[in-house]
Amino acid sequence: MNFQKIKDYWRQSCKDWNFIFMHELRSMIKDEGVLIFFFLVPLAYPLLYTFIYTGETVRDVPVVVVDDSHTARSREYIRHIDATADVEIMSYCSDMAAARKAIEHREAYGLIHIPSDFNDRLSKGEQTYVSVYCDMSGLLYYKALVTANTNVSLAMNARIKVARAGNTTLQQDEVTEHPIAYEEVSLYNPQNGFASFLIPAVLILIIQQTLLLGVGISAGTAREKNRFKELMPFNRHYTGLLRIVLGKSWAYLLVYIPISVYVLGVVPHLFRLNQIGSPVNLILFVIPFLMACIFFAMTVSVLVRHRETCIMLIVFTSVPLLFISGVSWPGTAMPAFWKTVSYIFPSTPGINGFLKINNMGAPLIAVRHEWVMLWTQAIIYFFTTCLVYRYSIIASRRHVVRLYRRMKALRAKKTHKERDAHVYQ
Repeated sequence: MNFQKIKDYWRQSCKDWNFIFMHELRSMIKDEGVLIFFFLVPLAYPLLYTFIYTGETVRDVPVVVVDDSHTARSREYIRHIDATADVEIMSYCSDMAAARKAIEHREAYGLIHIPSDFNDRLSKGEQTYVSVYCDMSGLLYYKALVTANTNVSLAMNARIKVARAGNTTLQQDEVTEHPIAYEEVSLYNPQNGFASFLIPAVLILIIQQTLLLGVGISAGTAREKNRFKELMPFNRHYTGLLRIVLGKSWAYLLVYIPISVYVLGVVPHLFRLNQIGSPVNLILFVIPFLMACIFFAMTVSVLVRHRETCIMLIVFTSVPLLFISGVSWPGTAMPAFWKTVSYIFPSTPGINGFLKINNMGAPLIAVRHEWVMLWTQAIIYFFTTCLVYRYSIIASRRHVVRLYRRMKALRAKKTHKERDAHVYQ
């Protein structure tokens, strides 16, 4: 007898789980808002962001020159600057006022000023200066302008030292030019590009934010369609807490597994971003990240009363989450308070772990801190989801009981009036 009860219980649980699972999938397909955030945004946004930054680095930044020296050496310096890939000399200005106007009108993003005593000081063996002004509203312009001037000035310094050294062999010239030979190697970002630095973090953030928005809109729709404005409908299939939580979460997981493969695997491959991590390690890392995001989104969805609420709650957090993740701004320089706040969101360990595996080729053991943190978040948010869903189930039942009692009282009152009318007659 007990065995039969257990068997019936599990059969009913499986039916309820399947009903909730299929109902959630149907709700996604029928809801245009959920379709946008679950499918259109993850498919289009990675392409948009990556396409914008596909150039990796800024080339041929337009600059103006004020040459007060008017000598062969100053022209040589300007000619070598213009020959670099980073800077393009767009015009020469007669004075600083004209050059400032060009920058103010955004005709140029930098200014190179060569003083009148440039050649005289070099001829006397004295140190001279070249002033470089840059529009700091764009840091990439600053990087290009400073890099070009630094490399050209170092090369000119080397030639001047060789000319004055009086060497007799090429080997002596090489030692004079570079007493210490060095080689610059850019690890994990050979192009020194902006896309390779930023896009992987943005891709992880897109997955989290679209999940939050999609689940939030779904919760808002459920409340609006519910007679009692509660998250859980009063339905015989929505009785077991675990079957509700697992049914909904498995539906979201089923949708986001192929989405994650596309966002984290296909998009970087299409734009030839750095991908040296093991696919197996990436899969083992992304699974707890998705689970943490799903249960986090389901927990937050209890705050969503209307469909539009989640957009106001979640959209504005994208940029701050990117900052506090430790990628856009170094984590070591972040205040302790914001570093603690960042651990609330799965994107923080997700971004750092994904960068280590995908861009640096780290094994899973090297990201065990982020991996364990994601599993911890998944477990914690699973229990918080169960708590808020249990509250929603109880609230929905209370509303039904309250309505039933009210209807019962009205019916009894109506029956009593009819009885009194009959006695009076």
